[in-house]
Amino acid sequence: MKIERCKLAGLLIIEPQVFGDARGFFMELWNRRRYTEAGLDAEFVQDNLSRSSRGTLRGLHFQNPHTQGKLLQVLEGEVFDVAVDIRRSSPTFRQWHGVSLSAENKRQFYVPPGFAHGFLVMSETALFYYKCTDIYSPQDELAVRWDDFDIGIRWPISQPLLSAKDAKAPRLRDVPEDRLFN
Repeated sequence: MKIERCKLAGLLIIEPQVFGDARGFFMELWNRRRYTEAGLDAEFVQDNLSRSSRGTLRGLHFQNPHTQGKLLQVLEGEVFDVAVDIRRSSPTFRQWHGVSLSAENKRQFYVPPGFAHGFLVMSETALFYYKCTDIYSPQDELAVRWDDFDIGIRWPISQPLLSAKDAKAPRLRDVPEDRLFN
């Protein structure tokens, strides 16, 4: 397993070891001991799976309280995955990091609490799998506008398919400070 630490502290890109031959491949999606030894010591309590069509953008979401760390992976298709630092005291506050996750590259992306997260489907469809460190808590979920110009994410599309909730999400500057992270 190879781990790349990103410029934004806490974000990890993980390339699991893949064993392949003419029949196909085998890989571990999660092994607590191996990941802990590699520096990812998180206790996951919920697994989620979503399928979305090309052009769908989900996010930028976060929960506070009931903060969630997320280990993300695409099982089918490809997404452009983004994390935005929303820790007010962080030197990288409002900065973002994007990574391509696909069934082909088999990468995982760990997004710890303190970040807003979203993804854009680049393939015809995408099957998106993620482990969470806390349960989904709808009353604690917030969103930040996907095209907030103060953040400046360079999405590879200008007209994504959005949920009604995501289309109405506020800019980061309009999220109450007490709902962000220190």
